[in-house]
Amino acid sequence: MKAVSQEKYVLEMTDIEKQFPGVKALDHAMLKLRPGTVHALMGENGAGKSTLMKCLFGIYKQDGGKIVIDGQETSFSGPKNALDNGVAMVHQELNQVLKRSVMENIWLGRFPKQGGLVSHKKMYQETQKVFEELEIPVNPKTIIGKLSVSQRQMVEIAKAVSYNAKILVLDEPTSSLTHEEVEHLFRIIDMLKKKGCGIIYISHKMDEILRISDDITVMRDGYAISSKPTRETNMEQVVRDMVGRSITEYYPGRTNDPGEIVLEVKNFCQDGLFSNISFNLRQGEILGVAGLMGAGRTEIMRALFGVDSCKCGEIYLHGKKVCIKKPEDAIKAGIGFITENRKSEGLILDFSISRNIALPSVDTFAKRSVINVKNETAFSAALSQKLGVRAASIDLEAGALSGGNQQKVVIAKWIGMNPSIIIMDEPTRGIDVGAKRDIYDLMNELTSQGVAIIMVSSELPEVIGMSDRILVIHEGKIAGELNHDEATQEKIITLATGGQ
Repeated sequence: MKAVSQEKYVLEMTDIEKQFPGVKALDHAMLKLRPGTVHALMGENGAGKSTLMKCLFGIYKQDGGKIVIDGQETSFSGPKNALDNGVAMVHQELNQVLKRSVMENIWLGRFPKQGGLVSHKKMYQETQKVFEELEIPVNPKTIIGKLSVSQRQMVEIAKAVSYNAKILVLDEPTSSLTHEEVEHLFRIIDMLKKKGCGIIYISHKMDEILRISDDITVMRDGYAISSKPTRETNMEQVVRDMVGRSITEYYPGRTNDPGEIVLEVKNFCQDGLFSNISFNLRQGEILGVAGLMGAGRTEIMRALFGVDSCKCGEIYLHGKKVCIKKPEDAIKAGIGFITENRKSEGLILDFSISRNIALPSVDTFAKRSVINVKNETAFSAALSQKLGVRAASIDLEAGALSGGNQQKVVIAKWIGMNPSIIIMDEPTRGIDVGAKRDIYDLMNELTSQGVAIIMVSSELPEVIGMSDRILVIHEGKIAGELNHDEATQEKIITLATGGQ
């Protein structure tokens, strides 16, 4: 393996090993981080990236190898110990106290004190100082649960910066950010680099990696396959290192011709969220839905599936008016919903993979309210294999899976009920390039069988690459509709920001 050709490192992780029951998660894994640089850590879901970072952060104790920080061999007893020693991590899944203020979340466990008592005045001033430095326009006294996901993400980054970290780990930091917020984050990263902070950047967004990183390490099956300066590699080589094969086309071609109209939505509206939403969906079609964060895309889909109420509007399936007041109504009508938030809404994390996959189809295995476990297991095993879920057993808890495999379980459970329509809200968020291609191929297979798909996505290349038609939402209204052949990122962004 070719090592990054620099002598001075703020962090050296060498020959790191970690074994779990039946799985070798890390196999002599390595990572060397130079001060004042961005080091991208890439690999498929399950490649070992998160496990390696948890060993660094003291969440796991490695079984072998050593961690050296500023020339000193180090082993942290836990996250607080790591933070106290200048190692901070912003996790993809935010873990915040939603009913407390922004400033309380930032200083939790280390509240500024005056005369032995917590000083809210000092806490406010210190928070405001960090926010002004990072140009984050958030009131420190705001209850954090009232912020958008993207604002909460920026608060978490500010918290990490407040520790004056010399090593900062960012795990999928832009997954919930708009284009403007991503640019803001990159400015913060540039500022931290100038201060000498070393940043480990985990992302599946290839364009971001090639733009912002100085070095790239690619992991596969718990091992560091390659590590080199970014300028010495390219997207094709990184993909080959990640998946062990070349992916000639990132998005598979759409060859299916959409058929008759299967769904019509007329005059959907909800006070303060969206209004006058009318569109149709054809058999075998992928209808992309684009727009900025907060435009109302997810809210429209939740109302369509009956998760949230709708003030007015009509839904027609195959020409017949239907009433969808709750998700059960949608499921009976043949509609599936792959939610944006797979952990809290898409899965029951302490249920097995098998039980999660079988949930929407449980009536198929029940006789007099008793589930036939043998049939349920066979059903789930077949779908798990079809989707390529990587797990030692389908009896494992879904919470033990990587993000990409969790997403495959969510998709498997809805495919199992043989829907005629599937709503996919951010279907590939936080998923590696190999797993993305698997999902794209599956979407093509489903539409070739006549299934109609509504795909909400914040990734414009994905929307353009996979959609037959594209609806663009702006401030709760349909700003325009584009056919696949005429769609460009510039046109979508123009419509999404209120332009013509």
